[in-house]
Amino acid sequence: MTTTKQECVVGGVTLPRPFKVRRLGHFGINVHDPEVSRHFYEKLMGFRISDVLDFGGRLPEEEMVKHGPHVGYFARHGTEHHSFVFFPRRVLNAVYGFPADFPEVVTNQITWQVGSLREVVDGHDWFVKKDMRIQRSGRDLPGSNWNVYPFDPDGHVNELYYGIEQIGWNGQSKPYSMHKVRYTRPPELPHPSEYSEVQACVKEGIDGTTGWQQNEPMPETYNVDGVLLGRPYKVTRVGPVRLFVQDMEQSLAFYRDELGLVITEEVIWQGHRCVFLRANTEHHSLALYPMALRAELGLNPKATLFSFGMQVANYQQLQDAVAFLKQEGVTIKMLPPELFPGIDYCAFALDPDGFAIQLYYYMEQVGWDGKPRPASLRPVIDPDNWPATVPAASDSFQGETYFGPWS
Repeated sequence: MTTTKQECVVGGVTLPRPFKVRRLGHFGINVHDPEVSRHFYEKLMGFRISDVLDFGGRLPEEEMVKHGPHVGYFARHGTEHHSFVFFPRRVLNAVYGFPADFPEVVTNQITWQVGSLREVVDGHDWFVKKDMRIQRSGRDLPGSNWNVYPFDPDGHVNELYYGIEQIGWNGQSKPYSMHKVRYTRPPELPHPSEYSEVQACVKEGIDGTTGWQQNEPMPETYNVDGVLLGRPYKVTRVGPVRLFVQDMEQSLAFYRDELGLVITEEVIWQGHRCVFLRANTEHHSLALYPMALRAELGLNPKATLFSFGMQVANYQQLQDAVAFLKQEGVTIKMLPPELFPGIDYCAFALDPDGFAIQLYYYMEQVGWDGKPRPASLRPVIDPDNWPATVPAASDSFQGETYFGPWS
């Protein structure tokens, strides 16, 4: 609900916009060959495939063979239907011509969770009134999340969402027969609950056990803190996202002023201004870097994506993850720690497309006064020499908690 041009009411709290981003929910990239990427993200990183999406039918049959594999994958590290997706870049470019105006954008979504369906609907209307560029809105199937997809100034598609499907003990997602209504715009409110929608399908005789079944492609032989897993670590949280941008002020006008993320800290590194923004108590869930820094760091020269973060459960698992991935032939890259305030030890694993995945175990938390830890009180990190153990910080093991068993 909007009270004035500058003031909105969200759940009884006045805010400058009709929604509040709670956290980074999931992330997606467009890859050259999803089957090759699947080996990396499913077998090596431990993500479970939760659903597939075949884009082939969106092309004429004679065109399908020209653009490589046409199946995209939804993947998860926990119980949410997806926390990471990877789609076929060549097919998407052929179908949508995207991103013709932003050819180096390889992300397909940067997704922010808000607190209610009303926030999604009101957020959509707010973006429309501000004449912001929107890719689409409505509801994602599979996944069941309600959403609106605005673009940032560099062509990165963001998503505000509510109500993503949860996957339980049997490891099955909703069957496609439950995806009965396709919404291409936000719904009229109030809308029936997820529970009532599912029960209506059950009454119609739809078998809820026929959805996509999870699979563990690796033998569970690693003793990971008392649990046998298929690799010696567990991804327990996703993010942050790091982007290279053309115009820092324009990007901040979108992420800070439109989405409502909060600047935690700024760093000047070798003359480059780098800005770190948060959605919740984490030091940052998004980091923005000037495009000129990309070549200096030797990262993918054809992508605006700097990296995507994957947090593992603890420091020992981080060490074990780096050793495991090296053994599997994955290139590991170390980068200057000054570029990642709020994170101490981390490493970057390069996926088959050369996209950097940041592995880390600790994220500094920000308290009620909104101030980060002073740089002088942070440990000095030598990225080439990691200790066997690290001393505890006041916020070790704090932040977003992973729920449920690891596998």
